[in-house]
Amino acid sequence: MQVYVCAKHVPDTAANIKIKGENDYDTTGLKFVVNPYDEYGLEEAVRLVEKAGKGEVVIVTVGPAQAANTMRSALAMGAARGILVKSDDKFLDSRTAARALKAAIEKDGSPDMIFTGKTSVDTEGSQTPYRVAREFDFPVANEISALEIQDGKATAEREIGGGAREVLEMSTPCVIGATKGLNEPRYPKFPDIMKAKKKEIKEFELADLGIDAPASDGAPVKLEPVPERSGAKIMQGGSVRESVEELVKTLKDSKVL
Repeated sequence: MQVYVCAKHVPDTAANIKIKGENDYDTTGLKFVVNPYDEYGLEEAVRLVEKAGKGEVVIVTVGPAQAANTMRSALAMGAARGILVKSDDKFLDSRTAARALKAAIEKDGSPDMIFTGKTSVDTEGSQTPYRVAREFDFPVANEISALEIQDGKATAEREIGGGAREVLEMSTPCVIGATKGLNEPRYPKFPDIMKAKKKEIKEFELADLGIDAPASDGAPVKLEPVPERSGAKIMQGGSVRESVEELVKTLKDSKVL
């Protein structure tokens, strides 16, 4: 069984990102990690291979050369090896990324399953599962929180709002976009981390895969930091009525009401 996991190299959500110029950010000293949602896909892929008792999990990433270090974390979680398609474009358009992922996977082998995260925590485009599936002409289901694969069929569940859940059945191979609740990603132990340092990561340029330099249909025009939240205010009224009156006055003064 050949299972591929598309994992993105993203800034740590706890990092302090400094904007550089109009549409760039400074990576100096910035910590990068495996996209958290991709970790759910990786864990599910590893469990699938472990259950089958054969096959391997391969990590595929499109990103800068430094992404190889991030991929080691994924390899420590149980992936057998990795493929890195190098691109220094921080905002590589999703169409080019999907083409690169497909070309890298096809150059390596034939997928029995492909996993991604439901979205990436940096751009939150939520395009990768659908575009990769389109490139391969595979069925796709995103935001999956429960999955069962048996007899060439994948039965996937996802929440659709209001507490309701949707159940989808697809033939395999297919593309699964994982989300929180699908599993609990394992925490690599020290021996796994050491073994990951020796695992193979093949590297390609976009040109090696027959992909031209991206000509994106869209690009960031301007980046702005998220405004800091204003401080909380405690209502000091002596009674419930006084507190409510003070609250209404504050909302009116703030032009909320």
